[in-house]
Amino acid sequence: MSEVAAVAVITVLAVIAPGADFAMIVRNSYLYGRRTGLLGALGVAAGVLVHVTYTMLGVGLLIASSAFLFTVVKLVGAAYLVYIGVRTFRTRGEVTVDLEHRTGLTPFAALRTGFLTNVLNPKTTLFVVSTFAQVVGPDTPVLQQVGYGLFMSLAHLLWFGVVAVFFGHDRMRGLMLRGQKVLNKVIGTALAGLGVSLAFAPSH
Repeated sequence: MSEVAAVAVITVLAVIAPGADFAMIVRNSYLYGRRTGLLGALGVAAGVLVHVTYTMLGVGLLIASSAFLFTVVKLVGAAYLVYIGVRTFRTRGEVTVDLEHRTGLTPFAALRTGFLTNVLNPKTTLFVVSTFAQVVGPDTPVLQQVGYGLFMSLAHLLWFGVVAVFFGHDRMRGLMLRGQKVLNKVIGTALAGLGVSLAFAPSH
């Protein structure tokens, strides 16, 4: 699998798997409407860029300083993909969302909530690090790495934008949550398979 294809597949699967970002966007869109949800999605996308920035710097240093350490990070990253794949597959229920408190959110607060939810989420850290560890090598141009990061951010923005639009309508809430059950099985299987295949793929 090429670098570009690997980044695209892993990113799409990881983005649509339910987690903290999903729960936050669902809650804010359901309670406060589409605009609040869309601003939260923009905040999530900005948070991803923070993870990408420090990951690019860290992975680059590992490649330059120690091939052994980089290989270790690569294998740990592959193991993490398998782990989240199995966890996602075994998830039986939907993401739970607290809908009790209906206090208003200003546009800035909505943006900040999305940003902080993503930036402070260790799962996003592991996702970005794992992905870069699999696909970035000594010969990968910096601009190409930046492109990967921008794609990750854009994928988050588009997906959570769709979630915000859907959950802006009450009747779509049940449909989307029920759909997550099926997605869990498909996403989990695909992520675990990718993790295994990437672990045994030849290094750059």
